[in-house]
Amino acid sequence: MFVLSKLPELGDTVFIVLRKKPLIFLHWYHHITVLLYTWFSFTEYTSSARWFVVMNYCVHSVMYSYYALVSMGKYPPKMLAMTITVLQLSQMVVGCAINIWAHNYMTTAPPHTCHISQINIKLSMAMYFSYCVLFAQFFYKAYLSPKPGKKAKTEPVPEVSPTKKIEQTVNGYPRQRNGLVH
Repeated sequence: MFVLSKLPELGDTVFIVLRKKPLIFLHWYHHITVLLYTWFSFTEYTSSARWFVVMNYCVHSVMYSYYALVSMGKYPPKMLAMTITVLQLSQMVVGCAINIWAHNYMTTAPPHTCHISQINIKLSMAMYFSYCVLFAQFFYKAYLSPKPGKKAKTEPVPEVSPTKKIEQTVNGYPRQRNGLVH
């Protein structure tokens, strides 16, 4: 079922293209490589894939719920979008850790005790590591880097003549700007 679920996931790519929105490299790279890797892993019945499936379904259930809300015109707080990206990054880190664990296990375990091939571990590790780098870049660009053309929000300070002091109050208290009472 997981392998087959990767085909409808391409639908969000179609919606992005039809809406004439920019399609970032991370998006199409992720969809294509996951599709190819799941098909390859299915042929081997890869044991570590069970971990990957559970992580993917958990993160995607939150992510596609978020997309559904946005498509209905409901815009959740930005913190939810950040949380989803952190979940995706966590998924990639855990994916790398599982591959390292599987590789270490395969080097010490008797033959045929773990149903995974060395080529599968290498492909999965390359895929998860590349995702980790790409999602980290996406997180930085989307949430941490300064946006070009955006100025910092500053509140204008009214000019006060030296002879006339303007007393501004809010709810009976002097108005404060940047911690200073004016």
